[in-house]
Amino acid sequence: MLRQIKPKTARSKRELAKREPLAHENTKTVLLLRGSSCSSLVQDVIADINALKRPFSVRFTKKNEIHPFEDASSLEFFSQKNDTSLLLFGSHSKKRPHCLTWIRCFGGQVLDMLEVYIVKDTARTLSQFKSEKCKVGLKPLLSFSGTPFESPVANHYTLAKSIFTDFFRGGESLNVDVEGLQLMINFAAGEDAQDGSPAKIQMRCWRIITKRSGQRVPRVEVEEMGPRIDFTIGRTKEAEGSLWKEAMKKPKGVEPKSKKNIETDLVGDKIGRIHLGKQDLTELQTRKMKGLKRGRDVGTEEVVENVSIIGEEDSDAADDGETKRQRIA
Repeated sequence: MLRQIKPKTARSKRELAKREPLAHENTKTVLLLRGSSCSSLVQDVIADINALKRPFSVRFTKKNEIHPFEDASSLEFFSQKNDTSLLLFGSHSKKRPHCLTWIRCFGGQVLDMLEVYIVKDTARTLSQFKSEKCKVGLKPLLSFSGTPFESPVANHYTLAKSIFTDFFRGGESLNVDVEGLQLMINFAAGEDAQDGSPAKIQMRCWRIITKRSGQRVPRVEVEEMGPRIDFTIGRTKEAEGSLWKEAMKKPKGVEPKSKKNIETDLVGDKIGRIHLGKQDLTELQTRKMKGLKRGRDVGTEEVVENVSIIGEEDSDAADDGETKRQRIA
């Protein structure tokens, strides 16, 4: 690691201020390195990944005597010197052929590492595909297919998913133009082989094409643009507990302050909760109706009594008329 020194000039003070932690970090830059012995296949793959990551990538072509899992001090030096938190190191040996080491750093220290081996028989570089290529600086769509990536227990594939997402996701953006969605990178992993060997990780890059469909929504097609790479997982180095906890810590002021009794559901609707005291239902204002008035009940009783008396008198008069008719007859 670089030794900590106090700035003596205004220029050095400004440079050290740029390297201080920020509430909203800049887009992560990838540094691509090669070892003392590196095959042509590994160099071509590093060049293709550099083409996918531009302009957020820096590539060194000189040979470096580095062994990441034995001594990572050189990687930490390069990371601090070039202000890059992501590194990709390529090497080749008889024991570990066509090897790529994906490295993440935090605070000038190596956080975790993933070593993969390129399958030479199925590898195809970007230049071997004659199709049209995407423009530089596009934000890719990432997809991971396969149950190993969704394992609830941390394993090599969940580590690979986390590292690949960090490497290829690009910068954060609130609004994305649909015309800029032209690149999709897919990582697929199947089940383990019958002989017990771990499943390969297949990396495929597709160019998204939109064509006229005669409707409002265009017709979407995909075309493979390369590179096409199959990986087998080698050695891994997981992050230490204290360093991982420090790396996952969120600065104050980034998350919006939660408002009391206001929640947002999965759909995005805002739900509010209102607390009321004990209510007196006797004073509850209801709908006014004439039929519910008190004076109305007394009047109806008198009318009913009068109607019943009148009805009785009529019936008596009718009986008297019938008896008189019988006497006359």
